[in-house]
Amino acid sequence: MPPAAPPRRDRRRAAARPPAQTAFGAAAMRVRWDRVGRIALLLLLAGVVALYVQPARSYVSTWRDSNAKQAELDRLEREHEALVRRAEALKTPRAIETEARRLGMVRPGERPYVVSGLPDD
Repeated sequence: MPPAAPPRRDRRRAAARPPAQTAFGAAAMRVRWDRVGRIALLLLLAGVVALYVQPARSYVSTWRDSNAKQAELDRLEREHEALVRRAEALKTPRAIETEARRLGMVRPGERPYVVSGLPDD
C-alpha cells in the first residue's frame, strides 16, 4: 500500500518552506535587495562625482589663467600710460633739442667740438 499523502494544509506549508540549507547556510541563498540598492546608489554617486572632476579642474585652470592674463593686462596698461607720457614730453621743443644733441646734431651756424681722450665710464 502506498504511503498516505499528507493532509492538504501540510502540503501548503511544505511548499512555503525555504529550500534545504546548503554549506553556506540559508542567508547565502537570499539576496539582500536593500544592500544591493545602497551599493548601486553609491556607485551612481561615485560616477556622478567622477563626471564633475574634469570640469572642475578645467574651471580652476581657466580661473588661474584669467588672473595671470589680468595681471599682464594691468602691467601693459601701466607701461602704455608711461609711454604716452614720454611721447607727450618728447613733443616739447626743449626735449627735441636735448634728444638731437644726444645724437650729435648741432644747430645751423654752431661750431661743433669733439673732445677725445676721455676715459670710458
